Amino acid sequence: MTNSTLAAFRSADQRPTQLRTLTYHGLAPGPRLLVLGAVHGNEVCGARAIAQLIAELDSGALAIERGTLTLVPVTNPLAYQLGQRTGERNLNRNMAPSAIPQDFEDRIANVLCPLLDAHDALLDLHSFHTGGAPFVMIGPQDNRGTLEPFARAAEEMQLALHTGPHRIVEGWLETYALGVQRRAAAPTPNADRDDQILMTNPNYGVGTTEYMRSRGGYGVTLECGQHDAPEAVQVARHAILQTLALLGLNSRPLAPVPMDREILRLVDVTDRQHAGDRFSRDWNSFDAVKGGELIGVRQGGEPVTAPADGFVVFPNPHGEVGQEWFYFAQQRA
Repeated sequence: MTNSTLAAFRSADQRPTQLRTLTYHGLAPGPRLLVLGAVHGNEVCGARAIAQLIAELDSGALAIERGTLTLVPVTNPLAYQLGQRTGERNLNRNMAPSAIPQDFEDRIANVLCPLLDAHDALLDLHSFHTGGAPFVMIGPQDNRGTLEPFARAAEEMQLALHTGPHRIVEGWLETYALGVQRRAAAPTPNADRDDQILMTNPNYGVGTTEYMRSRGGYGVTLECGQHDAPEAVQVARHAILQTLALLGLNSRPLAPVPMDREILRLVDVTDRQHAGDRFSRDWNSFDAVKGGELIGVRQGGEPVTAPADGFVVFPNPHGEVGQEWFYFAQQRA
């Protein structure tokens, strides 16, 4: 799929009725890898990198020698067509099959979940709206808990290390669950009722990688850079090629892993309570803060400060009321 094809698809008037996937089978057995682009419709670097890869595979410049590679250039075609993050809701939340689908994303999930079930590993390509360096998100350590039991942390870490960014972030679902508990205990008065119901559902924190882990696989979310940064496409492309090499789907050499890697853990989340809540300055993900430093101000004038030394993550100055405003991370102990 060329960039002109992507542009034509994006400008189409009719509502999407299909999900385009491409699968390449090596003639020798091996792992099954799924690569997703544009789970959020305004995060297009993955779609563009996948389009480049498809052209190389179809021309013979690149080959799948063993195992299976499935590519989904545009995972949420409605959001992509609209040029925005979501179609009718966030596809990367509440990921599960639906017996009675209620919206467009439910119908996509009914196709996407069986794809996830059929693969061993997942590389999900994203980007972010504020500035900052690329990073990769992983799941929990091996555990037998009830929230996110897991037994493939070592494989997932190897995948994360070879995607390219030096910064690795963990703790998503645990921190999201903490936010759910708070919202359930003290609902935001100004939040949309339907959004509030979803945001107080613990399963709403489950996206592509969380679902993949729940089905016995493993996967990472690669945040390739700012939405419009041209280098984000190259970050996505590098990660795909390195993942193919790591899993042995082709014989490309592996690049060295970053030696200066940094592992951060999400430990807290702060919601936006009112449309008048504002940040004290323009924050980028992973800007460092000192304990007590001012991060934002509530509409009524109450300060929102850093609970300890750490980092602001996923700051969203235009976040919906009752939803995440920013996360807080610290160095892994």
